[in-house]
Amino acid sequence: MRKLIGCASAVALAALLTGCAGVQPPAQSGALTGFVYNKTAAPLWVTTNSGSSKSGSASATSILGIIATGDASIQAAASSAGITKIQHVDQSIESILFLWAKYTVTVYGE
Repeated sequence: MRKLIGCASAVALAALLTGCAGVQPPAQSGALTGFVYNKTAAPLWVTTNSGSSKSGSASATSILGIIATGDASIQAAASSAGITKIQHVDQSIESILFLWAKYTVTVYGE
């Protein structure tokens, strides 16, 4: 009986740990992920507009995969810098041991 409880506890713990804080980048970005520590940046979107004298950022943060807050939308990043014509958008991801993660979108334009 003890072995059964021990195995069930190990399976439950493994299931809980797989749901911890993490950011999965979109497949088309080509961004890398790291288990212990991750700090990467990659392009997200490009338009035909020229000029990028302004830049604005917006972020969302997750703690233990239990609490997630923030608005990392392109609209929030653009409005933070008063951008109305977007030239391109970058993304950055930072995480530590799947305990804490931050996803940031940076918009460049006029």
